[in-house]
Amino acid sequence: MKKRVVISWSSGKDSAWTLHKLRQSDEYQVTALLTTVTRVFDRVAIHGVRQDLLVAQADSARLPLWVVPLPWPCSNEQYEVAMGNACTRALKEGVEIIAFGDLFLEDVRRYREEKMRQAGLAPIFPLWKYDTKALVQDMWQAGVRTCIVCVDTKQMPPYFAGRDLDPQLVAEFPPGVDPCGENGEFHTFVYAGPMFSKSIPIKLGNSESREGFEYTDVLLREHGEGPLPG
Repeated sequence: MKKRVVISWSSGKDSAWTLHKLRQSDEYQVTALLTTVTRVFDRVAIHGVRQDLLVAQADSARLPLWVVPLPWPCSNEQYEVAMGNACTRALKEGVEIIAFGDLFLEDVRRYREEKMRQAGLAPIFPLWKYDTKALVQDMWQAGVRTCIVCVDTKQMPPYFAGRDLDPQLVAEFPPGVDPCGENGEFHTFVYAGPMFSKSIPIKLGNSESREGFEYTDVLLREHGEGPLPG
């Protein structure tokens, strides 16, 4: 019998690829996507993606979406209480495992392992130590399409926000920027790929600078508004 797992879902490429990898496994059954959303803005925490886009992803992935509401501002203690409640729900629904898309940040992995084991869930990291240059190549070849929605302007210029993450764009990255943004250089929204039954129709909205980050608003595209960006 396959082990039941929920995925910590950011709306970005690494969590999406985690879903793709787990669905290829005979060991796991993905049962839900779990995402933290800032209540006052109805947006994915950190990424700033609108909740209706998140819902569209879950629908296309044909999976339930578990929204973990967070206050704003949110202390670490409040975050841990909210995640603890989500873990309690998972256990009640027979989930044994929570999957994360982390690649190589050891301190982040240790934190997740400690907190999840305290909650009674086994954390797994299907992409751990995956070479990031090879990873983005694998994603492109599989048809993953993803838009950069947030840029840390201390690490790269703001004009990268709102652009599709493709080979040409990665070639323009400043020296030292990880191709997958694993050091927090940027965050993404995935709108197409093998983990989805259909592409998410999107259009780009306004860009805004806040607290050292450049955000590009991504919106659901209405029928007939033109082709996908990229």
